[in-house]
Amino acid sequence: MGIWEERMLPRAIDLAMRGSSFRETRQRVCAGLHGEVLEIGFGSGLNVPHYPETVTRVFAVDPSLRGRELAAARLAGSPVPVEFVGLDGAHIPLADSSVDTALSTWTLCTIPDVDTAIDELARVLRPGGTFHFVEHGLAPDGHHRVRRWQHRWNPVQKRIGGGCHVNRPIEEIVSRRFEVVELERVYAGRPKVLTSHYEGVARR
Repeated sequence: MGIWEERMLPRAIDLAMRGSSFRETRQRVCAGLHGEVLEIGFGSGLNVPHYPETVTRVFAVDPSLRGRELAAARLAGSPVPVEFVGLDGAHIPLADSSVDTALSTWTLCTIPDVDTAIDELARVLRPGGTFHFVEHGLAPDGHHRVRRWQHRWNPVQKRIGGGCHVNRPIEEIVSRRFEVVELERVYAGRPKVLTSHYEGVARR
């Protein structure tokens, strides 16, 4: 990673994603988490205040050491123990069927090998366990103009956003290994190219 990706981008993301609309979304997505939770893309710990009381432990995966530094104050105030277990969602060092629920917030867009990451999530979740997610990605069917601009903008987004893709078909990716039981598709602001959101729950 260069200086931008390792030191500056985590700080920029932390500042940009603290707003009230993000907090409300995190509260919704974290609802229903319980037991031992795997969180991929832990970042600077912005989800920590939203873990429900039913969560007993969180196993965190994230490549950014700077993100962990930014998370220190949130972790210090958390009643839930958080253990950092890996750097890459495509290689999760946990046993098969070892966690109760899993969480991803604006992360699947960035993992280079996202299909393997989904395989890993399915592997470590217990049968019947749920994966809670909110992601931006490919605009809905029929929104052809937005999709065209997403494809055009994506090379730029990857360069400035630490590998972030704006045009991944998140429902299709998740459905390959999970049953999607809840899903909301919304534009969370403008421009639509960047704000096409998938928010849902999927079951192993």
